[in-house]
Formats: sequence, structure tokens, C-alpha cells
Amino acid sequence: MGVALLIYTDGACKGNPGPGGWAWFEPATAAFDSGGDPMTTNQRMELMAVLQALQSHAGDLMIRSDSTYVVNCFRQAWWKKWEANGFKTSRGDAVANGDLWRPLLAEALHAGRHVTFEWVKGHSSDPHNNRVDVLAQEAAGRFQ
Repeated sequence: MGVALLIYTDGACKGNPGPGGWAWFEPATAAFDSGGDPMTTNQRMELMAVLQALQSHAGDLMIRSDSTYVVNCFRQAWWKKWEANGFKTSRGDAVANGDLWRPLLAEALHAGRHVTFEWVKGHSSDPHNNRVDVLAQEAAGRFQ
């Protein structure tokens, strides 16, 4: 395992559902990317931010997110049951946002690299989290 590159991610939605945006930010180089969808949900944008960050960076990563939805999936290993059950919940329903979770899990867990997730409190004193929030909000605003 090499040194993990730190990436911040965030998703935003103006209404839920509504116009949404996602963004990632790499503090080491100030690199970033963002995008969005005219009609989506906040959870989908949180997932898209992480997926885009993973697809844009090779090697080991530390993903820092204010999304408990994203972070807890990895910390509590929800994905293990999803994969074992064919992406069905314990009630037999399809896992929400499975179309994004599948490629995200493939990148984070099965691509031969080490990816860790860390939660950061949103809208607080972390300047990098605040930066990525602004980028995601701006991306969502392009669809209003």
C-alpha cells in the first residue's frame, strides 16, 4: 500500500429530487472536477462525486466526505450483504442507487488498490470540505 492521496467529495441538490451537482477536490494540487444532473437526488450526487473521484485517480486514496450514506457503507460494510444478496436488501428490494453503487464498489474495493473513507462534518470549519461544497452547489445551480 502506497501513500494515499486525499480527495474531498460532496454532492448537492436544490430540492430532493431536483437539480443536483457533484464535485471532488484534491488539496495537494488544487485539482477538482464537478458536474451534475437536472433531476436527481442528494444521495445520487454524493455517490457520483465519489465515483468520479475514483475514476479520475489511480492508486491509493483517502476519500473524505460529509455523507454518512457513503462513509457508513464502507465503515459498516453494508456492501458485503448487498453483493452477497445480488444487490437486494434484506426485504428483497433492489438496493437504492445500485446503478451507482456497483461501479463505485468495483473502483473502491476490487480494482487492486486501497481506498479508505473518512467522515468530515459538513458546513463546519474544514476549508476543503467547504470548497467542495461550493463546487457542488455551483454545479447544481447550472441546472436551475
